[in-house]
Amino acid sequence: MPAALPYQALADIVLALHLGVVAFVIAGLVLVVLGNLRGWRWVNAPGFRLAHLATIGFVAAQAWLGQDCPLTVLEMWLRARARGPTYQGSFIEHWLQRLLYYDAPAWVFTLGYTLFGLAVAAAWWYFPPSRHRDPRP
Repeated sequence: MPAALPYQALADIVLALHLGVVAFVIAGLVLVVLGNLRGWRWVNAPGFRLAHLATIGFVAAQAWLGQDCPLTVLEMWLRARARGPTYQGSFIEHWLQRLLYYDAPAWVFTLGYTLFGLAVAAAWWYFPPSRHRDPRP
């Protein structure tokens, strides 16, 4: 099915992007807390902090509204267009899906996203973003 290959490849790219977003949300909070404890000023850059807060806020809001993640929706649409199986396929697809998707009731995800969002908000309050740019690294 050569016509399906571009859709399969795009679906794998979307899945990798999705993993990147998850890593950004998790690692971002770790970096903010660890960075502030170690005196790394760059972790309080307003752009980084706002992007981090907005990302987890969007995820938590979607969970509360009962909506699917747009990256998941796009990936599944691309896989359907590729006429391929959703849970079997390329190496990237197989292993990244095992990391991102697992079975649990919807309320578990909503609770997890909400608690993580509250942790990000607490870090925002406890370690506020810098108001001015520091020329030192």
